[in-house]
Amino acid sequence: MNPPSSRRRVAIACQGGGSHTAFTAGVLSRCFDEDVLENYEFVGLSGTSGGAICALVAWSTLVRGHPERAAALLERFWSANSASLPVERVVNSMMLWGARVAEQFGAPTLSPYDSFLSAWSLEHLRTMVNSVIDFEGLTELATEDAAPLLLLGSVDVVSGRLRTFNSRHGEISADAVLSSAAIPSMFRSVSMHGGAYWDGLMTQNPPLRGLMDAAPDELWVIQVNPTSIDYEPSTVSEIANRRNELAGNLALLQELSSLEIFDELIARGELKSERVRPVTIRLMEMQRPPSALRWNATSKLNRDPRFIRELITLGTQQADDFLASIEFERHWQRGDGDSMLDHVARGATISVDVPGVHIAATDDPDEVQNFFTHQLHDLVSLNLTRKRVFRNAVSWELRVHGPDQLATATAEARFQDSLVTRFRLAPPTH
Repeated sequence: MNPPSSRRRVAIACQGGGSHTAFTAGVLSRCFDEDVLENYEFVGLSGTSGGAICALVAWSTLVRGHPERAAALLERFWSANSASLPVERVVNSMMLWGARVAEQFGAPTLSPYDSFLSAWSLEHLRTMVNSVIDFEGLTELATEDAAPLLLLGSVDVVSGRLRTFNSRHGEISADAVLSSAAIPSMFRSVSMHGGAYWDGLMTQNPPLRGLMDAAPDELWVIQVNPTSIDYEPSTVSEIANRRNELAGNLALLQELSSLEIFDELIARGELKSERVRPVTIRLMEMQRPPSALRWNATSKLNRDPRFIRELITLGTQQADDFLASIEFERHWQRGDGDSMLDHVARGATISVDVPGVHIAATDDPDEVQNFFTHQLHDLVSLNLTRKRVFRNAVSWELRVHGPDQLATATAEARFQDSLVTRFRLAPPTH
């Protein structure tokens, strides 16, 4: 393994979203593979709700010096959390249909404080967490100077104050992660430190600013709620689902915007401080499978083993393409067109529509080669102060070279099996 100084320092933030965070487990499993750890040092993780559990599991392997165990432990948790037994599958189906009926017809719901099942479910979750995480001695290891940082997002129900449980303060425990996962409609609040805590989905989903204390070079955000969708919601189910997604993204997008403003001020030389450093922001957004679309927001309650496995596999595959896109970008930044071509599939298409240059979509090998080795670097450069967004494709904001120094553009590269299959330069999207 390379010495730490040769690796990029990365913090990973894991958004909450119930069963959808099985996708996050797949992403983290791939990120903690040996070939990735050779190039990246994970200096901090954060999470909320299901994202908090995934972050905790992965972080614990870093703290104990065995990151190669992350995939197995994440698999163990999600296997235990799946509705595998016949009676569990019946209960899972009843919950899904009950939630769908309530969503469609406004059927009355039972308060978790009036339900024995709610209290039992929270304790069952505690048992699953304890079966995967050995908390004994973890606090002592976590508070050492070189230990990676973990932040878990929660909120005090009564005071309304945000609470971020911080590993460097010795605050990581089963209660801390349960408080971050205590969905108000399903669980009673978790009482600790004189407060009553719910998950932080509406307030910090997930915590971002605190991760800057780990001094990362890059911030990778695993987002399970889509920022944009391809249609206007019209049915009751679609509207409820979109409201759920927008609410879950509200705090995340606000924090990302703040971090981008800091990066831009630093790049302009208008902000100089030893405590503030630029950070590359990469946003990996889950590409929802059809099985999630079928149930909309209710699918976040779905514990069907096939659904969980589908999301984990999707996360692993999307992480592969995400990591390939970073390598592609590195070669771009260095102006190494030949190495960029190594990441371009045979038959890939390119198209360009920026001021002064228009190339209709083409897969001609000579044109594609000339574009990446010569034209691209003369046309545009990466705007390093803006986040890179990856879903089914990765997009970058660019600066166009030419007399108008304020001209901007957007690049989009679609990946398949870690290779670029389509690359497009176009006017900026708004």
